Amino acid sequence: MKRRDFLRVNSFGVLSLVSWGIMRRVSADVELQVATFKADVTPPLGIPWYPSYKPLDTIEHPLFAKGIIIESNQKRYVLCAIDWCEIINSSYYNLRELIAKTLKTDPDAVFIHTVHQHTAPMCNDDIYEVLAKIENPPPFPAKETFVPSFQNIIQAVEKAVSSLEPCDAIETGSAKVEKVASNRRIIQPDGTCLTRFSSCKDPKLIEAPEGLIDPYLRTLSFKSSKGKPIARLHFYATHPQSFYGDTRASYDFPGMAREQMEKDEGVFHIYFTGCAGDIAAGKYNDGTPQAREQLYQRLLTAMQSSVQSLQKDSLTEIKQKTIPLIFGDRMEGESSQEALEKSLSDTTKDPNYRIGSAMEIAWRRRANTIPIPISALHIGNVSILHLPGEPMIEFQLFAQKCVPERIVLVGAYGDCGPSYICTEEAFHQGGYEPSAAGCPPSTEGKLKETIQQVLT
Repeated sequence: MKRRDFLRVNSFGVLSLVSWGIMRRVSADVELQVATFKADVTPPLGIPWYPSYKPLDTIEHPLFAKGIIIESNQKRYVLCAIDWCEIINSSYYNLRELIAKTLKTDPDAVFIHTVHQHTAPMCNDDIYEVLAKIENPPPFPAKETFVPSFQNIIQAVEKAVSSLEPCDAIETGSAKVEKVASNRRIIQPDGTCLTRFSSCKDPKLIEAPEGLIDPYLRTLSFKSSKGKPIARLHFYATHPQSFYGDTRASYDFPGMAREQMEKDEGVFHIYFTGCAGDIAAGKYNDGTPQAREQLYQRLLTAMQSSVQSLQKDSLTEIKQKTIPLIFGDRMEGESSQEALEKSLSDTTKDPNYRIGSAMEIAWRRRANTIPIPISALHIGNVSILHLPGEPMIEFQLFAQKCVPERIVLVGAYGDCGPSYICTEEAFHQGGYEPSAAGCPPSTEGKLKETIQQVLT
């Protein structure tokens, strides 16, 4: 089964080795400079739209890139979340380098994530070379489709950097999110795995327990020297869609909650999706408008509660640690080169399936040679972990256990080349996620070791 067969999806750059900033203990002299930026990244009507790849015909919500620039010790850092499904391979690193050049900073200091809505596009420049080699390729947005969006982001960043303002305090909070997330993997008594996707109508799957999740939404807030909040960053782990498959653009229920918070508070809000590879709203979502409204309200309530719980944290200069990691690829079964090329050329298959094969071929060309940066930013008592692909929730829970004395905020869906990142046990159990993973079972140990290194 290919990566996108069930309407789920899946750059290069020179990466630094270990990069540390200088960290000062909290003192009256510590002061950051902070600015926010927002850009419209809604593609034009008529383009082939993930996951059906029929023409986009409705803009329910505009899609945004929302980010924060932080200047610390004369170095600038960026945290940005984009309302796209994924940015993959060279597309990811091209955008990262454009932002870094605009800010005169290191590319490794630019943390780009997608929120991963499934009513949003895939951006993958490397796919065009693959599709060009076959007859009758499946529909996919033309390469120039995303150029205006990249330009909008750069213009927004350029404008924001002239508006940096002093920040002399950060605050942290959290709240339990009720009846939104549930584990997609339901292990049966015989050890086999059933999958409860983002939208579910099977009574038996709905009745199954939530399973392993991280139930907490966590918030990091930056305050100006005048005591006013500059931006609030929210982190929560679930697949962020209530419906998918039709031809409309939407930032879905996480974007709805985020934008409502911004409207109500008059404060800039950003939302990051954590390790949601095996987490979705399926237990609480049947795909109806009523279910989406409930998901939106529940997430909004958690955001409100998290903001109400905010407490001042220590302020330090930013410390960064980045370690490059080679993920490797898979060669067996439907992931063999022969099987991928066959499915890519098969015009009887769904376009989404064929494009998934093309993306896996593009990933294979770099998987064993070009590393992906695993990074963490440390500020005060907070560590912000940046991860690629779609890691399972175990990686987020592991990260929190690595430094239990700190607040660990996890943003996944960076470079989405690796697709699903699974535990080794998941490959033995089977199920959807390991069938769609772009990297082998041995990845779990390598990634966990690297996570521990960047967090400690």
